[in-house]
Amino acid sequence: MMILSLHIMYLEITDLAQTGFMIVPGFGMGQILILGVSMLVSFLVSHMLKRRFQEYSQIPIRVTGAEVAEMMLKQNGITDVRVISVPGQLTDHYNPANKTVNLSEYVYGMNTVAAAAVAAHECGHALQHQQAYVWLGIRSKIVPAVQLSSTMLNWLMMLSLLGMGLMHNTTMLWVWVALFGVTTLFAIVTLPVEFDASNRALKWLEGSGLAASMEHEKAKNALFWAAMTYFVAAIGSIAQFAYFLMQALGRRE
Repeated sequence: MMILSLHIMYLEITDLAQTGFMIVPGFGMGQILILGVSMLVSFLVSHMLKRRFQEYSQIPIRVTGAEVAEMMLKQNGITDVRVISVPGQLTDHYNPANKTVNLSEYVYGMNTVAAAAVAAHECGHALQHQQAYVWLGIRSKIVPAVQLSSTMLNWLMMLSLLGMGLMHNTTMLWVWVALFGVTTLFAIVTLPVEFDASNRALKWLEGSGLAASMEHEKAKNALFWAAMTYFVAAIGSIAQFAYFLMQALGRRE
């Protein structure tokens, strides 16, 4: 069972995708095929992302991730956002509730291309918040609904495992479709938010001169593969939502 993790207000899209990576008893080979293809593509993209970041973690630059974040915020006139270190790996996120750029211990203290790219990306979210970026606002507003939907999806999955399968109850199937639709909407709305944050990060890195020392193409490549994980998650979620919807519509015939 997958329970979505909530970083204060923002759900990580990887966890969201994993909620979709569940085989619901009774749905058959169609869902298994969609699930298999989605997981394979997700694995390949994640493998490439990990490979690139391992490579770029070996390339030193003159400043740490924390210093990159502080420089980017300052040069964009943002003085009310703090940069802090948080434990764990892949825990980097921007928290609009208390206006903090939270960097994992590695990103915060290391002076590598990978750390700089991650730090700049998270500051991209801070810029979005400052400038009231419309897609960020929409994503914030639907977070409570996504949190509720993910919890209810887990309960429905438990009922299915206990024999009260969705395929035996049309009402439950439509409830599943509606709840899964909410998480799919979140995955779609997240795409412009994440790609825009990466674009803002690259633009600032270029303007600050850091991209030159980072080797511009490496910085761009790191941000691209990070954003692609969100794209793959969204495609997988859309594919499964379409499958569930067709199953529900088929009940009406």
